[in-house]
Amino acid sequence: MGLTLAEKILKAHTVDGAFEKGREIGLKIDQTLTQDATGTMAYIEFEAMGIGQVKTERSVAYIDHNTLQSGFENADDHRFIASVAKKHGIWYSRPGNGICHQVHLERFGAPGKTLIGSDSHTPTGGGIGMIAIGAGGLDVAVAMGGGAYYITYPKIVRVTLTGKLSPWVAAKDVILKLLSIMSVKGGVGKIIEYAGEGVKTLTVPERATITNMGAELGATTSIFPSDENTLAFLRAEGREDVYVPLSADPDAVYDEEIEIDLSALEPMAACPHSPDSVKTLSEINAEAEGGKMKIDQVCIGSCTNSSLADMMKVAHILRGKTVHPDVSLSVSPGSKQVLTMMAENGALADILGAGARVLESACGPCIGMGQSPNSGGISLRTFNRNFEGRSGTRDAKVYLVSPEVAAASAIAGYLADPRELGDMPVFFLPEKFTVSDNMITPPAPASEAEKVEILRGPNIKEYPKTAPLADHLRAECSLKVGDNITTDHIMPAGAKILPLRSNIPAISRHCFAVCDESFPDRALALGQSIVVGGANYGQGSSREHAALAPLYLGVKAVIVKSFARIHRQNLINAGILPLEFARPEDYDEIERGDILAVEDLREQIAAGDTVTVKNLTKGKSFVTNCPLSARMKEILLSGGLLDYTKANLGK
Repeated sequence: MGLTLAEKILKAHTVDGAFEKGREIGLKIDQTLTQDATGTMAYIEFEAMGIGQVKTERSVAYIDHNTLQSGFENADDHRFIASVAKKHGIWYSRPGNGICHQVHLERFGAPGKTLIGSDSHTPTGGGIGMIAIGAGGLDVAVAMGGGAYYITYPKIVRVTLTGKLSPWVAAKDVILKLLSIMSVKGGVGKIIEYAGEGVKTLTVPERATITNMGAELGATTSIFPSDENTLAFLRAEGREDVYVPLSADPDAVYDEEIEIDLSALEPMAACPHSPDSVKTLSEINAEAEGGKMKIDQVCIGSCTNSSLADMMKVAHILRGKTVHPDVSLSVSPGSKQVLTMMAENGALADILGAGARVLESACGPCIGMGQSPNSGGISLRTFNRNFEGRSGTRDAKVYLVSPEVAAASAIAGYLADPRELGDMPVFFLPEKFTVSDNMITPPAPASEAEKVEILRGPNIKEYPKTAPLADHLRAECSLKVGDNITTDHIMPAGAKILPLRSNIPAISRHCFAVCDESFPDRALALGQSIVVGGANYGQGSSREHAALAPLYLGVKAVIVKSFARIHRQNLINAGILPLEFARPEDYDEIERGDILAVEDLREQIAAGDTVTVKNLTKGKSFVTNCPLSARMKEILLSGGLLDYTKANLGK
C-alpha cells in the first residue's frame, strides 16, 4: 500500500512514536517561524529553557502583527525580539518587510520540509509542498531547542480538484466551497491533501490561499504536491535549488475523499460571523433590500490574499475608476517584495488613483489593528476570519470574499459579481521576482553571540508561575460559555490589547471580556476555578495567551463538549486540565457558581483516559474524557511543558 504525500513527509520526519493512525508521533522540525504578537512569549520561554543557539535548519522571527506603535510597548517588544534573534541564531524580518506567511513562502519555504509556527495560518507553506503546522509559542520554543513536535497521527483527506476555474472565480472560492462542505470543525485531526488534474491549473499563490484558509477547517494542515508550478515559483524567487518533486503514490489510501469541480464554482462569500457560513453572491444579494447588499468598507490583503497576483487583479479592476463615495477601501500588500513590484509595474499607481488607502505590508485590519468598520457597518474583507468583534467593531457584519469580488464591490458600492466586468485578462506570474532581503537581518555569528545583550522593556514580564498537578481539585465554575468559542473570545486581539502580549498579568484583565467583563475579577478573587464550554472550544488563532491568561487567573481545568486542536494542546502545555464531557447532555447540568471536585486527580490521569468529576452543588457526578499520550500525562503532572522540558533537557 502506497503513501499519501503528507504521510511521506511525516514518515521521513518521525523521530518518536509508532507511525500508526491515532497514535502520537514526534516530528523533527526543520524550520520555525514566529510573529511579534506571539513571538515575545515564545522567546521568553526559549530563554527559560537555558538553550544557547537554535537547533533547527532555519528559524525566523517576523514583525508583522503589532506594527502600530501608539506607545512604547510594541517598539520594546520588537527590540527584544531583534536582540534575542541576533543572540540565539534566529533570522529577523524587520517591520515593513511583510506578513510572515507571505515572506516565508517567498524566501524560506521548501518542499518536503517541516515547519511549525506560532500562528495558526502557518499551513500557508503547504502551498509549496511543506508540512506546515500552526502551534503554540511554547511548542515552537521546544522545536527551536531541538525537541520534537508531537501530533496525533492524523487522518488524511484527499480533495480531488477537477476542471479549471472560470474567469473571475478565485482560489478563495475553492476554500470557501470546502468550508461549506466540511465546516469549521470538520478538519479537526485531519490533513487536507489536494490532488487531481485541477491542481495543475493553480499557481503557488493560489494554492497558498487555499492552504492558508484550511486553518478555518480546524485541520492540522493542508498540502499541495510539489510540481512544475512549484519549480516556476521557486525559480522566480531565485531559490530553485530547494525544489524537489513530491506527490502521493498512485495506490495511496485516504481516510476520506472529496471532489470539487473547479469549473462549477462561482463567486462566494462567508457571511457573518463564521468562515463556514458560505453563500453565493446571488444568494446574499437576493436577501438584501432591492436585491443589492450595500457595503460600507472593503479591506484587501492579509496572509490569505496579498500576493502579487492578487494585487495585479485588484489593480486591473480599479484602473481608471474611483472607489464609491460611500465605501472606504484599504489595500495591504503582503510583503515588501510585492509592494516594490507594484511600484515598478504601475499597479500601485492604479490603486492609489482609484482612491484606495494603501497600508503597510503587515497584518493590520485582519487582527483588528486599525480599519475597524463603522458601527453596524458591512465590511467585505479578503481575510480568513470574520468572528464577531474581531474587526474591532462589535456590531459590524464582516463578509469574507476574494480580491476580485472585493475590488468590484468597492467600485460599485454594493456586493458585486466580478463576472459582470466582462472578459478577464490572463494574469501571468513574472519569470523573475524583484528580490531584496535587505530587511531580513541574519543572526550574529556563534562566536559573537555571547556578547549580544538582550534588550527588555518594562512591559515584558516573566512566564506565569506553574505547579505540578494537585492530587485533588475543588473549584467553582467561574464561567459557562456556549459552542464555537474562539480564541478571540478568550483572549481578544486588536490595537488596545495586542501590545500587552508580553505582559500576562496585564493582558489577563481582558480575558473572556467579550463574553463576561466581570470574569477576570471573579477568577482572581476565587483563586482557582473551572471554565465550562460547548463544542469546538478554542477554534481560531494559535495564540497561547488564550491558555496563559486563564492560567494566571487561576483556571485549573476546562470542561467542554469538544476542543479545537491547537488550543487543547496549549492548555496541556500550560498545565491546565482539558476535559471533554463523555455525555454532552452533562453540560446542561452545570451552572456558573457550582462547586466541582475531582478526587485522586493524579491517579486518575495516570490510570486511564477518563476523569470523574463531582458537582458538589447538585450532588451529581459525571464522567469526562481525557485521552492523553504517556508524554502528555507527564507534561500535565509536571505542571506544563516548560517544567517538563526543563526537567528532561539532560535526558
